Amino acid sequence: MAPLFSWLKRPGSGTPPPAQPERPLVFVKELSSRSRRHLMRHFLALGESDRLLRFGSKLSDDLVVRYAEQIDFERDTVFGVYDRRLRLLGVGHLAFAPRESSRISGATIKPVVAEFGVSVSSAARGMGVGTRLFLRASMRCRNADVDTLYMHCLSSNKVMMHIAKKAGMEIHRDYGEADAYLKIKPANSATVFQEAMQEQVAMLDYIVKANFKALLKWGARVTGLGNRRKPDDHGGPRNGA
Repeated sequence: MAPLFSWLKRPGSGTPPPAQPERPLVFVKELSSRSRRHLMRHFLALGESDRLLRFGSKLSDDLVVRYAEQIDFERDTVFGVYDRRLRLLGVGHLAFAPRESSRISGATIKPVVAEFGVSVSSAARGMGVGTRLFLRASMRCRNADVDTLYMHCLSSNKVMMHIAKKAGMEIHRDYGEADAYLKIKPANSATVFQEAMQEQVAMLDYIVKANFKALLKWGARVTGLGNRRKPDDHGGPRNGA
């Protein structure tokens, strides 16, 4: 019998460790008010613990719906990552506010600061969705002449704390909560082009998924299979992909 952990590479053994599975590509798309229904479904699918990490408290369904309804798409920017069934796996909300109203007003001389909040479905954990949403949000800040990106989260939110530390954010802890902010570099022609290209690719990915979903629905109607409802087909997604 082969010894336990025999796959580990030993000096001179010539046996490499097994290859790590590649993460799927993650496309981050900017959302509009037309995506509000998708946002509600995503937030409502979050469990109590995930709602606590995202909102700082265990919001009821009514409060979650109110939050989604009150998102100002003209002032703020919302990003999303869709799966192949056009369900949101992750959402990043980039809210802009006057410097005077921010908890970190002394960190910048710019008139506006940005606060970032993110939520990821449980089935999408480990895919890098939260990190990609954060990178896209920081690039938007950079191109919008905002030099300070702020996050407020529970210290128990290990995922967000990891993202913050990895990005080099300055973190302040107080009574189980944490404030973190990142200084953003000025924009240049390369960052503007990069953001535009990322949005174009994400839009193309969304169009392909939407057309494929429409094709499947058409095929189901033609074959009559669309009349059979799956056990979990209740008009809204379950938590996860």
